[in-house]
Amino acid sequence: MGAQASGMDGKKCSVWMFLPLVFTVFTSAGLWIVYFIAVEDDKIFPLNSAERKPGVKHAPYISIAGDEPPASCVFSQVMNMAAFLALVVAVLRFIQLKPKVLNPWLNISGLVALCLASFGMTLLGNFQLTNDEEIHNVGTSLTFGFGTLTCWIQAALTLKVNIKNEGRKVGIPRVILSASITLCVVLYFILMAQGIHMYAARVQWGLVMCFLSYFGTFAVEFRHYRYEIVCSEYQENFLSFSESLSEASEYQTDQV
Repeated sequence: MGAQASGMDGKKCSVWMFLPLVFTVFTSAGLWIVYFIAVEDDKIFPLNSAERKPGVKHAPYISIAGDEPPASCVFSQVMNMAAFLALVVAVLRFIQLKPKVLNPWLNISGLVALCLASFGMTLLGNFQLTNDEEIHNVGTSLTFGFGTLTCWIQAALTLKVNIKNEGRKVGIPRVILSASITLCVVLYFILMAQGIHMYAARVQWGLVMCFLSYFGTFAVEFRHYRYEIVCSEYQENFLSFSESLSEASEYQTDQV
């Protein structure tokens, strides 16, 4: 699979820009559908409630909203699709930046962190809180922990690589979002520890929406690139992997 700078002007953008936007919009919509189903079934009380409704026992945490059918069925599907799309974004972002970074460790770290966050999404989506709390909490920790790390890594890469001289225009909002996400994570765990569940749930929803908004910003860089899968019959005199990368870098492309 390869990434190539498209050389397109502002009037024509790569269709790949829609991938992070689809991830953001559909994951957000799916989670809010889970929330409204849970509220309608009186599994949780609404986020804007000043006090608990009679007969409703739980604060509106995302995990609790998606804990029982039918909301749990939607929640599992949403998280599985989100994990898959996040993994695709991770790989494409890695390929996009690979020929542009001199020290690859930061780019590799970003790929690994987002892959682990994606794996965490599958755990918290498929192991509901009441069915297996330990695995669910491991998934939550992976998603929030490595997700936050991913945001900071990608913000640093954005400023460092400066694709199409848009590094500051995209990097500064990503730094702000990364700081907001970090603050939300810290505040969430503090509120949880103190048993202030209503405010903790609100912070959790704000945290997730910040995460999803961050992923949507990848559309800015993806609009400059197209990605291709190349299938070739094996030949003994075929160029080695390192030789292919050397030639590809002359055209700002990366072949793997």
